[in-house]
Amino acid sequence: MRKLLPPRTGTPADLLVIGLGNPGDEYAATRHNVGQWTLELLAKRHGVSVKKAMGKALWGHARVGGKLLALGIPGTYMNLSGEGVAPLVRRYGVDDFEKLLIIHDEIDLPVGRIQLKLGGGLAGHNGLKSITHHLKSQDYARLRIGVGRPPGQQAVADYVLKRPSAVDRKELEVVVEEAADAVELVLSRGIQPAMGQYNGKDDL
Repeated sequence: MRKLLPPRTGTPADLLVIGLGNPGDEYAATRHNVGQWTLELLAKRHGVSVKKAMGKALWGHARVGGKLLALGIPGTYMNLSGEGVAPLVRRYGVDDFEKLLIIHDEIDLPVGRIQLKLGGGLAGHNGLKSITHHLKSQDYARLRIGVGRPPGQQAVADYVLKRPSAVDRKELEVVVEEAADAVELVLSRGIQPAMGQYNGKDDL
């Protein structure tokens, strides 16, 4: 079993979900923030106010189906995400990496696709790099939301930090709904059954 070893400083969560992105209105609608879009949708669905500040993160929680669902958004820029995630891991007593789910954008998946993953490589994602650095492990769960690769010779950073086209935006809004459904399945049944249901849709 994948374990973390921080002291518990609050009510242990059944699932701590982190939505990655950059702070500020100029980034809110960009591809890089689809993790936060999903987190905000989950908060809306379950009446969670993700406003309480803890260090470099915003957080909130709710009971869903008798389980404690904790939601967090790092208050830092993407490349410093771990500074906000690590305190929430301690706050919610996460002692099993399967109970920590990071939602992030993924250029290696086409727009409209999602994939759940437990551990593995970081694929050059700066948010995951920072989280791995602060947790001293990369064995946590991820929910990857496809944003596609940049066209032509456009730099990846320029691509993910721009707003998607109207067509892509509509497709991302649909897949964010599916991603929120996937999180709820992870909460109710666990990461492995959710991987079986959602990853089985694609040849990945």
